[in-house]
Amino acid sequence: MSTMDYDEHESKFMRKARENPFVPAGMAGFVGIVAFGLLKLRSRGNTKMSVHLIHMRVAAQGCVVGAMTIGVIYSMYRDYVLKPMEEQKALNHK
Repeated sequence: MSTMDYDEHESKFMRKARENPFVPAGMAGFVGIVAFGLLKLRSRGNTKMSVHLIHMRVAAQGCVVGAMTIGVIYSMYRDYVLKPMEEQKALNHK
């Protein structure tokens, strides 16, 4: 796709979000987990600060990696399953 295919007033983030909707979902999950972890910081009990931060980091990274994995699987499904099916239908109609 060339840059002429897009609206000139559209932001790069919105264009990328439309192409791969799992990136903003991963970013939102990351921000949500970090915000929740920071809110729970005072009520962490006897847990050391470093352990709490490590758990928060692992959860946030897991959310991002999970969103990326789902995005890659969706992209592969779209490219290798849906596209060939559409091409086959187009050939059958001719």
